[in-house]
Amino acid sequence: MSEPARRRGRKTRLSQASDVEENPPVWAGVEAGRFKPLSESEVRLVDESALTLLETLGLSQAIPSMKERVIAAGGSVTEDDRLLFPRALVTWAIEGASRNFKLCGQVAKNDLTLSSARVHMSTGGAAPGVFDLDTHDYRDSTLQDLYDAARIVDQMDNIHHFSRSVVARDIEENAVMDLNTAYACLMGTSKHVSISITEPENVQQIAELCYRIAGGEAAFRARPFLTVMVCHVVPPMRFAEEACEVLELAIQAGFPVQLISAGQAGATSPATIAGSLVQAVAETLAGLVFARLVDPEVKAIFAPKPLVADLRTGSMSGGGGEQAILMAGAAQMGRHWDLPTSSIAGITDAKRLDAQYGAEKSLAVTMAAHAGSNIVTQAAGMMSSLLGVSHAAYVSDNDLLGNILRTIRGIEATPENIAADVIAGVCRGEGHYLGETHTFNRMKSDYFYPEVGDRRSPRDWQDSGGQRVGDVAREKAREILASHFPTHIPDALDLGVREAFDIRLTREQIGRG
Repeated sequence: MSEPARRRGRKTRLSQASDVEENPPVWAGVEAGRFKPLSESEVRLVDESALTLLETLGLSQAIPSMKERVIAAGGSVTEDDRLLFPRALVTWAIEGASRNFKLCGQVAKNDLTLSSARVHMSTGGAAPGVFDLDTHDYRDSTLQDLYDAARIVDQMDNIHHFSRSVVARDIEENAVMDLNTAYACLMGTSKHVSISITEPENVQQIAELCYRIAGGEAAFRARPFLTVMVCHVVPPMRFAEEACEVLELAIQAGFPVQLISAGQAGATSPATIAGSLVQAVAETLAGLVFARLVDPEVKAIFAPKPLVADLRTGSMSGGGGEQAILMAGAAQMGRHWDLPTSSIAGITDAKRLDAQYGAEKSLAVTMAAHAGSNIVTQAAGMMSSLLGVSHAAYVSDNDLLGNILRTIRGIEATPENIAADVIAGVCRGEGHYLGETHTFNRMKSDYFYPEVGDRRSPRDWQDSGGQRVGDVAREKAREILASHFPTHIPDALDLGVREAFDIRLTREQIGRG
């Protein structure tokens, strides 16, 4: 066969391979959990130490309803008003915790199943600022920025979950901000959304908003598409009273909840990685006990998220190896108990989409994901030690996360994949695999291809303008924001929501003017 004919045949097979793609190279819920930074004896020691802390030291500042529930279940209060959690009660909470449940999207194709070590990538952070898409100047974040972030994530295949990433600092009243935060997230994406609620008084209006969007309270309780994230502790070993009230009300309203402990090593948790991990695990388990005493069937996510400080300055340092290994250890403890688990990873200290950004984010996200965290938050868009978000970074991080997910999928050594018969056929035939049907059949199912990452030759890249990946991502983000206005919430429903609630995004801002 002539070389031109061979090339034509290769192009035909390439076209056919693209047309008949059945299995993507990566997907939401790739199974992980092979990376275990803690030895079996270390896991047992962390387990035992956390249970001992809860049983002998307990936590202070428990709210009255918590004391009542815990004491009725066998707990006690010390003379210095610390609530103690007996080992049997904590074990009950762990063993009976809900597992293998779904975090529902507003559309079913976006449902996420939290089971075993299935990994999903998420945004997150509640940053007070953004790096402007046009100027890259750092400025206060707005409600529009939050809605725009949700819209971009709605288009990113490898960001599976949208956790509120920026604070709407253009809204001063907490109740109005909480309401509009929920609205902006839910309007911007049909993927599952997680938000926090600042005050107990604000829980009911968020619930009513969700009930209306779902078509009624029963419909929302059957398929809840919004999780309430609660930092129920103020480390060390102290409950956050208002947050605990929010937690109780959110559970009663039918929300899934994420139970977060976020001490800072060397400041509000021990300076050692192991000590910080144990404290965070204990604090998170205390929240799980309370959550299950409020509702034994609650969909609760175990989320110990201890942070690391640069001990030279006291400022948070989310990009170091210490943070990465700490999150991997926290994820491993979630796998130890087979609890739905969330980790914070990817909170790079970088201020640009530069080498520091890529190195720090890749390190932390990879380790937490390979350790089996079910929801890896801050994996996309977040930078500057949780102080700033880049909308362009959602686009470039989509590539990064796709590659990480591909590493989690692994080598998959099976007789079929080893393809000894193909090797023999090639060696006795043309001597290369470029024209093999086997190669074309696997090029889409086995290989992840970046959207904005550049794989051209240096000369081709230079001749086409030599754009950096951040510039390409920025252009793609602008394209999405100019054209993508999600319509999963119909006009009539949106108009009804606006009649019932104080919505600050205008119809023009959501593309429906």
